[in-house]
Amino acid sequence: MNKNNSPLLELKNIHKKFGKVIAIKNVNLKLYSGEKLCIIGPSGSGKSTLLRTINFLETIDQGQIFFQGKEVGYVYKKGKRILDKAKNISTLRAEIGMVFQHFHLFPHMTVLENVMEGPRTVQKKSKDEAKQIALDMLSKVGLLNKKDVYPVCLSGGQKQRVAIARALAMKPKLMLFDEPTSALDPELVGEVFEAIKKLAEEGMTMIIVTHQMGFAKEMADRVIFMENGEIIAQAQSKEFFSSSNMPKRIQSFLNKILE
Repeated sequence: MNKNNSPLLELKNIHKKFGKVIAIKNVNLKLYSGEKLCIIGPSGSGKSTLLRTINFLETIDQGQIFFQGKEVGYVYKKGKRILDKAKNISTLRAEIGMVFQHFHLFPHMTVLENVMEGPRTVQKKSKDEAKQIALDMLSKVGLLNKKDVYPVCLSGGQKQRVAIARALAMKPKLMLFDEPTSALDPELVGEVFEAIKKLAEEGMTMIIVTHQMGFAKEMADRVIFMENGEIIAQAQSKEFFSSSNMPKRIQSFLNKILE
């Protein structure tokens, strides 16, 4: 992580409403290459919605998103901002991988075919090239031996690791994890965290929304606390979890979660 360089991702004054409900309010954020950022906060605080706006799964009502120094996701025509062409959004998503709470694997495809799908359909890789990429990514998450089985035969933790491999197959510059272990039985959480930690050790830039405070404390370079759609506080991980200078609301939240 080198903050002397320009940020890989920058959000400026992001606002998002669903009807009259304000989901995100005036969020500003910079993320640098190699940084590991964890977003925590109570349910309904806007964490997942914020993640989805970064990957353009949700439109924003106001603000700007910059990736690698360039405003992305939207174009301006006659003074009006509209969502960019689907082709351009798809290309951008290839550089910003996302792993969801629920794995969204294709049930009619084998594990190998699931991981090959992105490189084949989006990046137009040859079958052989896509297969080699998929094999490499499955090896990275420790599931090469499951390449020929179907998702129905996998545990929840294995499915999530396949989802990680599928996102990695696109060779993204940024990975987004939306509560990647919340749908798993407790005994399966560790294997997914190990896969994410391995990526972190290899220098992958990532944003992780999580309720697992121990994981956030261990993984994150920086922690952000959101509530009511706003960033209430942020700090380096060690300071965030150990400082008595954090707002009382955050200390109360951590005490309840960690007790």
